[in-house]
Amino acid sequence: MNHPAAPVLPVATPAVQAVYVPVERPEHDADRLAEQLRFWRRSISKHKWSALGLAAAIALLTTLIVFVIQPTYRSTATLMLESNKSKVVSIEEVYSSMSSNREYYQTQAEILKSEELARRIVAKMKLVDHPALDPRQQQDTGLSLKKLLPASWLGEDDAGKYSPASLQAAVIGRVKRELTIELVRNSQLIKISYESHDKEFAANAANWFADGFIEADMDARLAMTQKAGSWLTERLTGLRKKLEESEKSLQQFRERERIIDAKGVAQSGASKQLEQLSGGLVAARQKRAEAEAAYQQVQSAQKAKTDIESIPAIQKSPIYLQLKSAESGAESRLADAAKKYGPDHPKRQTADAEFRAARENTKRQIDTIVTSITKEYELAHAQEVSVERALAQSKGDILGMNRKEYELGVLEREVASNKSLYEMFTTRMKETNVAGDLQSPIARVVDPAVVSSSAYSPKKFRIIGIASVVGLILGIMLALLLEYLDNTIKSAEDVDTKLRESLLGQLPRIKGKIETGDLQIAFVKDKDPGFSEAIRSIRTGVMLSSIDAPHKVLLVTSSIPGEGKTSVATNMALALGQVRKVCLIDADMRRPTVAKVLGVDTSSKGLSNMVSGSDPTADCMHFNKELGIHIIPSGVVPPNPLELLSSIRFAEAMKWLEEKFDVIIIDSPPLQLVSDPLILSQFSHSVVYVVKADSTPYQVVLGGLERLRDAKAHVLGIVINQIDREKADRYYGYGKYSAYGYGKRYSYSSGYSSKRT
Repeated sequence: MNHPAAPVLPVATPAVQAVYVPVERPEHDADRLAEQLRFWRRSISKHKWSALGLAAAIALLTTLIVFVIQPTYRSTATLMLESNKSKVVSIEEVYSSMSSNREYYQTQAEILKSEELARRIVAKMKLVDHPALDPRQQQDTGLSLKKLLPASWLGEDDAGKYSPASLQAAVIGRVKRELTIELVRNSQLIKISYESHDKEFAANAANWFADGFIEADMDARLAMTQKAGSWLTERLTGLRKKLEESEKSLQQFRERERIIDAKGVAQSGASKQLEQLSGGLVAARQKRAEAEAAYQQVQSAQKAKTDIESIPAIQKSPIYLQLKSAESGAESRLADAAKKYGPDHPKRQTADAEFRAARENTKRQIDTIVTSITKEYELAHAQEVSVERALAQSKGDILGMNRKEYELGVLEREVASNKSLYEMFTTRMKETNVAGDLQSPIARVVDPAVVSSSAYSPKKFRIIGIASVVGLILGIMLALLLEYLDNTIKSAEDVDTKLRESLLGQLPRIKGKIETGDLQIAFVKDKDPGFSEAIRSIRTGVMLSSIDAPHKVLLVTSSIPGEGKTSVATNMALALGQVRKVCLIDADMRRPTVAKVLGVDTSSKGLSNMVSGSDPTADCMHFNKELGIHIIPSGVVPPNPLELLSSIRFAEAMKWLEEKFDVIIIDSPPLQLVSDPLILSQFSHSVVYVVKADSTPYQVVLGGLERLRDAKAHVLGIVINQIDREKADRYYGYGKYSAYGYGKRYSYSSGYSSKRT
């Protein structure tokens, strides 16, 4: 075999800037939702046995608990409230008003739940010492926690420290807790339910509360009736005394004022007298006015010295008119005699004497009339004054009578009021006494409570079912939580979302027992068609990525040991060796394994010898005809491998190897342990980063990738190694669509060709 000449130029390969090629992600809400649903399905499928185990454990624990819990029995009595009771007597209740509204029924329900009623039942039935309620002697019917746990855990050491008051309060509190009152909608029914571990006591307690409620109401109404009767009796005593005093005062007033019938006789006579006096006063005033008018005419005529005969009062006098007529007749006879006889003729003288006598009579009569007018005026005035005085006295008498009548009316009204109030209270007291003897109950028992044949709680199967469902939900939540907390790389999606890098390939885990070194040459051994096809996919990805700029030097590394980087490097070399001239370099000088797994003597000269120049290049390079690739083992382990890899001679060696081979694959140490991969990346065109599935945390991988980016290294892609195919098929849906699934479908053989020398 002709070996290549020694290298001469120390030229380092320029670093290529890393390029991130993202995987297409869902853009729409529907896609994101579908992806989330797929994630949930994978998570649940992956951890289904854990979820089912948790649900089964919770169901089992719940089953143990519900069968340990002492059963509780419930009995119910039904009451019907009598809201429209017929009254025996027409009397309103003196202590309450019955109404048919909702507030009334709610009030009765609250009374049933009241502490006073519970206290009454406890005292009447002597429940303080009952085994079902007495905390000092709780009975155990069946399996209970008291039999399973120490008494000190349950706090039962204080059972004997109850005082009578605290014991009664504890029993009353427990009775109220175990009592349930329920209003039946749109009816007058109330359900009284009682729960207890003792089924017979539960039925009895419900009936006790039903009967006790009715009895308590009747006792309360009887007490109120008695209280009302006592109050009415006290009030009647005072009213009777007050009525007697008012009647006595009325009689004394009548006797003192000598009133027989003020409204009948006295007031009627006084009214008639007043009416007569008023009429007489009007007549007297009219008469006085007429007399005063005549008197004023006479006085005016006398003062004026005029003819008094012209006064109408005189001219209207009958006597004056008669005398004036006689005077006119005498004057007429005198005129006739004067015509016939002379002055001395007796007939003339007789006529003259008659005329003078008639004239004198008229004058005397006028004087008499004047005197009469004056006297008539004075008499009319005096009569008017007298009538006015009598009228004033009559008015005074009537006013006094009215005053007495008012006082009499006040006394009579007081007597009538006291009498009416006394009679009303007397009637009410009689009716109250009758009503107290004929009370109708507030409610009646429709259905008495009976002893329950089955336990009310716990609902064992329902609780177990609910606990199973809750356990399953908790298991699903736990599965999702575990999946969210899982920080390892498992799929291409994880590479894209967590590492933000491209996926170069996915290698399945080969099942069965594998001999030492078979895994590193599994591609040519065809141990697993899926594995071989996955290697071919990686080879295709490498070749397609180097069409325009060939990636001749490929560095294979990982984060930590045990991720399978050597297996990936050797199988990649074998796959590329079928189509290209390939050289595989074992640069992991601290833990070299390439020579051992590829059949090269571990004591053979290798990379350290070639770089140091201690041995010829031909002695350091080994060609495997069966595998068709050149191998440069690590050689003698140097004291400081990092200095060796950083030397100019290593750069010269890499330059020479690039000229001789189509592809150079370098197997380097793990990146998180040493810095050798960072140095080697400077002489590589691309880096293939190997990650063990379901093992390496993605934060560790991110740290390694970040270090490579800081070193200006170009990461070609991520290879996920040792994927569990069955788990992947179940959890991630790879199945027949996975890269390693094609081997089974199309049955690729392990044949290879183009062995190069």
